[in-house]
Amino acid sequence: MKYIVLGLGNFGRALAIRLTELGHEVIGADNRMSKVEELKEKITHAVRMDSTDADAMSALPLKDADAAIVAIGEDEGASLLTTALLKQLRVKRIIGRVVSDLQKTVLEAMDIDEYIMPEEESAARLAMRLDNLDIVDSFKVSERYSIIETKVPAKYIGLTLKEANLTNKYKVIVLTTIKSTEQLEDGKTKVNREATGIAHSDTVLAEGDILVLFGELKDITRLIQKGE
Repeated sequence: MKYIVLGLGNFGRALAIRLTELGHEVIGADNRMSKVEELKEKITHAVRMDSTDADAMSALPLKDADAAIVAIGEDEGASLLTTALLKQLRVKRIIGRVVSDLQKTVLEAMDIDEYIMPEEESAARLAMRLDNLDIVDSFKVSERYSIIETKVPAKYIGLTLKEANLTNKYKVIVLTTIKSTEQLEDGKTKVNREATGIAHSDTVLAEGDILVLFGELKDITRLIQKGE
């Protein structure tokens, strides 16, 4: 997959490197040559450019990108203008960075419904979500083990946990399932998530549910891939 990371500060740099390590094509852009020089050997392409310049942005392969991530943090104005340009250029998936409540409000007004709060979400967690679209969130417990939220794989919909037999097949533990419901608030659709309690053998895996899994990442990835 191809990703464009705009802003190569600490967060953007870590994200661009991790996505490259996961095997993706990554174009990183920043207006500071020092940041570009740091990454030119570590990611697919690193370019110096002003992301608030419409002509410069138009030169990027935005239509081919699976997502553009605005990782600019220290300049809220530049971050918002960059996001607005991406919206204007009809980029199919835009992920904005939020460092204040006001910025979040403006992004929501632009209909940007995917955003990151680096204080709460690490670059590694975002890279994991981008690497596998079925992963909703992740948390690294130790060097070996992680907790992953993922959509219920299609082949297990309608089965109980006993029938799916995920622990024996993949060496992962299902901690709980999460159900999502949509609710209209102030003219906008809000998604509410609620855990169903500790999972047990007769828990039924329904379409749209989120599985909360504990195990080694390689085993969880195998489950997701073979469960398609």
